[in-house]
Amino acid sequence: MAGFRFAGYCAVAGVLLLGAPVASLADPLVLTSPNFTDGGKLPVKHAGALKTNPNCVGENISPALAWNSPPEGTKSFAFVVYDPDGGKGLGVYHWVAYGIAPDRRSFAEGDVGQPSDKFVGGKNTAGLNFYLGPCPPANTGLHHYNFSLIATDLEPNALEPGLTRDELVAKLKGHTTGVGTIVGLFGR
Repeated sequence: MAGFRFAGYCAVAGVLLLGAPVASLADPLVLTSPNFTDGGKLPVKHAGALKTNPNCVGENISPALAWNSPPEGTKSFAFVVYDPDGGKGLGVYHWVAYGIAPDRRSFAEGDVGQPSDKFVGGKNTAGLNFYLGPCPPANTGLHHYNFSLIATDLEPNALEPGLTRDELVAKLKGHTTGVGTIVGLFGR
């Protein structure tokens, strides 16, 4: 099962970078969070808080995220938060955002849990244009939340608001300069 998940993560990263020049392996795009380690558990406060969904048991406080200098040619960033274990195996997108300024190097805790001028909101699986934390059903094991930062050669205002993840990936083909991913685990 672990090999299958690793292959799935590689496939996600590959789709994001399809047709794109990649930054040198000596200077990768590194994404970190002071709230969880790569492969570590997300605190409950970062889980979703939708009153209409009993599986959302958190406060929907987005985790703090930070990254290093982007690859050369980067003009903006995009973010996708994806749970490949959700949606009964079909996956769930928790955050789709883009148009992030190239000089930004972080989001503070709580920065992306509501619409903001710090990013252009796409549509997550729930149809929201901001971060929605984990809401896995009870007894479905630990879910893997892939926080992927994508460096692009597109200007911050190049893409219209409201793109789904699939629409975003289609528009990013041939325009990515690098990607960094950190995985957080959450289950009930």
